[in-house]
Amino acid sequence: MPGLYLGAIILSGLGVALLDARWRLAAWRSPARTGVAVAIGTLFFLTWDAVGIVSGVFVKGDSPLLLGVDLAPQLPLEEPFFLAFLCYVSLVLWAAAERILSRRERADAASASLGEGKR
Repeated sequence: MPGLYLGAIILSGLGVALLDARWRLAAWRSPARTGVAVAIGTLFFLTWDAVGIVSGVFVKGDSPLLLGVDLAPQLPLEEPFFLAFLCYVSLVLWAAAERILSRRERADAASASLGEGKR
């Protein structure tokens, strides 16, 4: 079924965006900074792909799930969407981990200060 892979990437990206919106982790906290980071990451990985394609390391396999549109030889249309999704989900996960760790540190500090008052 052509387009299923691209549809899955877009649907997954929407799911991550909903989580991001709910917890204000990346794009809903700082849209410009998130957009720039995703764009830079996507361009970096597209460059990486181009080097891999030119050197013969990366080749596009045949799949009925792809649309069949190539942006360049061995570079399917779905690749930039996947790379942007990869960068975005990485930012959201990083922001979530930072938030969890900072809350833990604050809770530990508050617990330690309460313990000092009892002595």
